[in-house]
Amino acid sequence: MRKRETQSGFTLIELIIVMAIMGILITLAIPSFVGAIKHAQEAALREDLQTLRTAIDSYTMDKQKGPQSLDDLVQSGYLRAIPEDPMTRSKDSWVTDSSEAMYSLDETDPGITDVHSGSSETGSDGQPYSSW
Repeated sequence: MRKRETQSGFTLIELIIVMAIMGILITLAIPSFVGAIKHAQEAALREDLQTLRTAIDSYTMDKQKGPQSLDDLVQSGYLRAIPEDPMTRSKDSWVTDSSEAMYSLDETDPGITDVHSGSSETGSDGQPYSSW
């Protein structure tokens, strides 16, 4: 008498159940993943704004005049390079504020006083990135 060989493998029902479980897990994980990416971009934006503002203040105090552009900060050695705006993914999208007011008695020429993101999106705190 000959032994009957059994076939190994998954049934169609087993495969459908596994695919359904994977679909549910992916559906639950995607919003968390997107939120983590947005949080990381916002943290990078805060850090970049702090770095740019510190460089603007240092330039203004050292040179006794405000920088006329962000490129002045790079050319004078206050920054290695202009950072990329994490929200717009562009180095050219930074919005600068200039003022004619002098912030110190020694200051001879006004220039850039602040910098903001060029993005029109709203942050997780409800404020537009352009107002950070």
